[in-house]
Amino acid sequence: MTDLMTVSPSPHIRSGRRTTHIMLDVCIALLPSLAVACFMFGMRALLVTAVCVVACIVSELVFELVTKRPVTIGDLSAVVTGLLIGFNLPVDIPLWQAVVGCIVAIVIVKQLFGGIGCNFANPAITARIVMTIAFSDTMTAFTHNVDAVSGATPLASGTADYVDLFLGRCGGVLGETCKAALILGGLYLIFRRVITWHIPVAYIGTVFVFSWLVGEDPVYQILSGGLMLGAVFMATDYSTSPNNPWGKIIFGIGCGLITAVIRLFGSYHEGVSFAILLMNILCPYIDGWTAKRPLGGVKEK
Repeated sequence: MTDLMTVSPSPHIRSGRRTTHIMLDVCIALLPSLAVACFMFGMRALLVTAVCVVACIVSELVFELVTKRPVTIGDLSAVVTGLLIGFNLPVDIPLWQAVVGCIVAIVIVKQLFGGIGCNFANPAITARIVMTIAFSDTMTAFTHNVDAVSGATPLASGTADYVDLFLGRCGGVLGETCKAALILGGLYLIFRRVITWHIPVAYIGTVFVFSWLVGEDPVYQILSGGLMLGAVFMATDYSTSPNNPWGKIIFGIGCGLITAVIRLFGSYHEGVSFAILLMNILCPYIDGWTAKRPLGGVKEK
């Protein structure tokens, strides 16, 4: 009789919002950064991004048709993945390499693990890491602006000023240069309640504090590289980040610490991708450590 009276928690909250609505909001939030990328790097930025979006949609559609799974391209998650992969690529990347990255993200990272919500790692982040290892020459060949001057990123060279970094007048991948556009997109997502402030603030704040403690310029560190792109749009991925506020804060702090350590003490200038991927792996443990017991719930033996 005792077992029959045990109260078990259920998802009692219903919402009219669907995955499509959330992904559409993310697409809208990415538009300012895409517009700046086209202005700074020329229309090839739009071409690279469009190729990535199409490649992701086609990869998902073909995989689902071949495996006889329900077709899910209408939820726009493949579109978001394509946009984020494009934002993680330099403007001069060969298009076939961009397609390879999209196939890795959709087929290997997302679909082979069961599709949206089942992947253990962020597809765009994983694709960037794979491409950085496989195509290191082209993935690190950055064009600074519309003058098509190639060279190192500000994070590697340490030469750009704060204004240039904030407005995107510097080298880097398509989506990481203009911090003003990324902040605008992040505020939109918070306003629309697609994400919360916990991960971005904990992530960026940790990099700021750690850099200051070791004697580096903390403002330069948070305005350089892919920190804001990763903190706002990739570390906050629903499938690969914790579900509760304290878990999100721990996740963000972990991302920040790993990013700062790789940047400041490692041989690799950028640590965002590796930090997010490592914390993605730890995410189930963080959820378990920080989960609250629901009213009426019984602790598992």
